[in-house]
Amino acid sequence: MSLNEDLQWRYACKRMNGTVVPDEDLNRILEAIRLAPTSMGMQLFKVFVIKDRTLLDKIHKEAAPRQLMINGCSHLLVFAAYSKLTSKDMDDYIQRLGVTRNISGEQLEEYRVKWNSLLDIPEDEVFEWTARQTYITMGYATLAAASLKIDSTPVEGADFDTIDQILDMKSQNLKSTLLLPLGYRDEKEDRLAGAPKVRKDAKELFIF
Repeated sequence: MSLNEDLQWRYACKRMNGTVVPDEDLNRILEAIRLAPTSMGMQLFKVFVIKDRTLLDKIHKEAAPRQLMINGCSHLLVFAAYSKLTSKDMDDYIQRLGVTRNISGEQLEEYRVKWNSLLDIPEDEVFEWTARQTYITMGYATLAAASLKIDSTPVEGADFDTIDQILDMKSQNLKSTLLLPLGYRDEKEDRLAGAPKVRKDAKELFIF
């Protein structure tokens, strides 16, 4: 199928049927996240890949009781952004840059001086910036899933403070931002399965 056909196929699935996503397909979705564009390519986020049913039930009950698709999802991706930047973050990035692009010496040191200025950004601004990166990568995940005929539903309606506690985010310098259940639509229980996609006409959306 074409890209547009994949986008027409996907929808905000509200009920999933419990079928497990094969590891090969899951890894293709995760690879799309890894390769997605982020600011300066720094990837200042983590993605928790949760399949343990006890943990899924806990997140659903305590942090997202209205998100019924979690009950039948195969995996739940929890996107989490860095809550602050550290010298180690900068060092790791500079080292990765040097190794990947074969940069060393004065040229690499120039990058280090440039990127270390990011350490002066206030913590609240850091999280606002890093959180945006998770939205970009989530978009790539939904597209990759659709290309494999795997349903996904971006979720903002959750108690992310509770999720942070459940997954011990604070000790990892992280704050959760988004949930993305992965699985397969339950066409019998989901009234939106097969419903027409509601979108603005292109003339209303784009300004030339």
